[in-house]
Amino acid sequence: MSFEPAPDPVPGDAASADSIETIIIPRSRDLGGFEVRRALPSSQRRMVGPFIFFDQMGPAEFVIGEGIDVRPHPHINLATVTYLFDGEIMHRDSLGTEVPIRPGAVNLMTAGRGIVHSERTDPTVKARGQRLFGLQTWVALPQAFEEVDPAFAHHGADDLPIVADHGVSARLILGEAWGARSPVKTFSSMIYSDITLAPGAQIPIETKDEERALYTVAGEVEIAGTRYGAGQLLVFRPGDPITVRNTSRETARAVLVGGDAMDGPRYIWWNFVSSRRERIEQAKAEWKSGRFDTVPGDAEEFIPLPD
Repeated sequence: MSFEPAPDPVPGDAASADSIETIIIPRSRDLGGFEVRRALPSSQRRMVGPFIFFDQMGPAEFVIGEGIDVRPHPHINLATVTYLFDGEIMHRDSLGTEVPIRPGAVNLMTAGRGIVHSERTDPTVKARGQRLFGLQTWVALPQAFEEVDPAFAHHGADDLPIVADHGVSARLILGEAWGARSPVKTFSSMIYSDITLAPGAQIPIETKDEERALYTVAGEVEIAGTRYGAGQLLVFRPGDPITVRNTSRETARAVLVGGDAMDGPRYIWWNFVSSRRERIEQAKAEWKSGRFDTVPGDAEEFIPLPD
């Protein structure tokens, strides 16, 4: 298809600056040679559409014998979305799922009433070392679906549509845009796309999604005459037409997320998200007393409830 750029506000105009409602600089945390940068939730913004948690993992270089070892831990009333640019992570969960996540593929794990999972580097990958770089996001479930049965869906890179035109490549991870639709089923309207822009390329950001944000992964993008470097979450004002351009000499990469505003506030504590505080208290008690299911093949360890 051919992208028709949306008309931007005039650079230097008040409307130009107002098109970006909030700029969030992620908080960094070093997990022993593995850096995590958290954009959501933040003091500036709790959610963008259903996205309530947004972490950049890495980039990190693991030497031979090293990797990540996230022990089994629980979730409720949300869905986790794992997407990698580089590397591999082995996912196991209490449903009996055991599947590696690789670049361009997506893992969507619906916690619903409760699920337990682990994320580790497979021994065969540890034996050769690897570069790991990706995103871990959580989406809150609508109140009517918070307590659905847990489920897991894996879609390979070849399953996800790519819209390409004039130096733009946009992979639809979730939702629909630019005439394409992801096959991944969700419980609410949302958008999640991995966008690569060659030098001189541009892409319009559609206005149909009530809330939208662009996370700059690599390189530099320009919006309404202002340039933004990597590692920023740019939250757009609802309804404004936006065109994202790459005016630099290097390839730029960004991720678009958003969707409909949630049907009420959400509470988040540790790995639990819910529209009800009492549900989180219940989940805390259940994890502490060992009433969640275990992960087949990975039941020897677990992350205890924080004090």
